[in-house]
Amino acid sequence: MATVCIRGGGAAASPEWAAACESSSDKTLTRRIAAGDQSAMRALFARYRVRVYRWLLRLVDDEALAEDLLSEVFLDVWRHAASFEARSSLSTWLLAIARYKALSARRHRTDAELDEATVSTVPDTANDPEVTLQKKNRAEALRQSLPRLSPEHREVIDLAYYHGKSVKEIAEIVSISEATVKTGMFYARRKLAELLETT
Repeated sequence: MATVCIRGGGAAASPEWAAACESSSDKTLTRRIAAGDQSAMRALFARYRVRVYRWLLRLVDDEALAEDLLSEVFLDVWRHAASFEARSSLSTWLLAIARYKALSARRHRTDAELDEATVSTVPDTANDPEVTLQKKNRAEALRQSLPRLSPEHREVIDLAYYHGKSVKEIAEIVSISEATVKTGMFYARRKLAELLETT
């Protein structure tokens, strides 16, 4: 049964409903792109370009390279939309393509490590000013601690907390097992806790 999504749902709109609508919309756009619909491609690019660009920028720490890779990611989507099987969300597929391209680009560079300045640009997305004020010191301490994690642990924490990805989705994006993701998250959180105590 198709999900019908009408904008302006007001109080009746739940996060699950919104997610179902976006998922349905993503699948529709992907089918249209596979059929050669350029307007669907423009809509998909508008929806995901900022998120994918920020992910690429954190991985390669080079604005021009991130822009180039962003174009490559969406060119791949245009060419291979028919192969998207929707076993995972479209955003997971896009981030996995982006990660692969970023890692390939990093292999050709000697300065590919994430640095403190790059990690510190990750925004705090809290909308409630009161909550933002309460978290300010802890968020700053967290931003200062992230660069001290290994690249693998930073990647897992980034995907989990800044992109809201599940363990399963992280495993797909990073091409490791779910057990490895869980282990990585455990050690990353433990290391962050130690760093936060000393900050």
